[in-house]
Amino acid sequence: MVQIKDKMLELPVIQGGMGVGVSLGGLAGAVAACGGMGCVSAAHPGYREADFHNDPNRANVRALKEEIDKARAISGGRGLVAVNLMVAMRQYAPMVRAAVEGGADAIISGAGLPLELPGLTAGSSVALGPIVSSGRAAKLILKTWDKKYGVTADFLVIEGCKAGGHLGFKEEDLLAGTAQSLEEILPQVLAEIAPYQEKYGHSIPVFVAGGGLTGQDLVRFRAMGAAGVQAATRFIATAECDASQAYKDVIIGAKKEDVRIIHSPVGMPGRAIRSPLVERMEAGERRGPDWCANCIKTCDPAHTPYCITHALIEAVKGNWEEGLFFCGAEVEGVDRMSTVAQVLEEYRAALERA
Repeated sequence: MVQIKDKMLELPVIQGGMGVGVSLGGLAGAVAACGGMGCVSAAHPGYREADFHNDPNRANVRALKEEIDKARAISGGRGLVAVNLMVAMRQYAPMVRAAVEGGADAIISGAGLPLELPGLTAGSSVALGPIVSSGRAAKLILKTWDKKYGVTADFLVIEGCKAGGHLGFKEEDLLAGTAQSLEEILPQVLAEIAPYQEKYGHSIPVFVAGGGLTGQDLVRFRAMGAAGVQAATRFIATAECDASQAYKDVIIGAKKEDVRIIHSPVGMPGRAIRSPLVERMEAGERRGPDWCANCIKTCDPAHTPYCITHALIEAVKGNWEEGLFFCGAEVEGVDRMSTVAQVLEEYRAALERA
């Protein structure tokens, strides 16, 4: 058991948020139903709504609340339901408010530093978990929240250099293999949270993520002071994942040599499977957006090499030619379909053995 604000997390495993449409209410609810923390991605949850192209903001707010409700219904009141929010989103503040109004237990926020998050959730009971990739990032967030809002984090997630999707490391370090490991970052973050745990009188559980963390890894990192782990890629190849079977088959068939570090319009490096889209971008081709949702603060539609919203929507539908398939560094370990219960049983069994 791990205490997250005023709630107890039965199994110390978070299912990482995956957009667009990969982790919605179906997957998040199934994880929560097994005692973990399921996570709905707030990256265009309304992409299937009839009014998405005409009014994406309205569609996304409505869909996020619906997906939270769906996750809660599936969970049966067990586990926790969180929402993953990217700071880089232009719609960040409205989506934070939608997560609160929708009754999410927690908000996990990264792809930038969520320095303003407590101000957007003031007066609510939602637990706040910033995503960091260094002790320095943790220090800045905790110092800002303490000074500006008089609060601290309820938990933290360290996303290491082997994670999928957007990464908080320099591209040259990722390519050269010189980025700090989770084993190096964790003690730094634990040192940074110590004074705030003492000041606010409660623990700040730290979860580590990135690299296909197993049940043995969970036990190992808990021995180092972490509370638990966050996993994402391995949940894609489950029956409950909200992505298409074609998307899941891409993940299952991927090999280590298929993984690439890519340039994302979000302004951060990312890790994805080498697909025709990735190959075209590596060759210097550009395909500007046919339609713009105005979704990312750092994206300039006139110059972006591709529309990440379009690429992620096509991926979740299983469009190999046009899709961008994010994945973790050790995707080759996901080689067959399973269920959420089977994935989580490995972690539960490891803890029982320990």
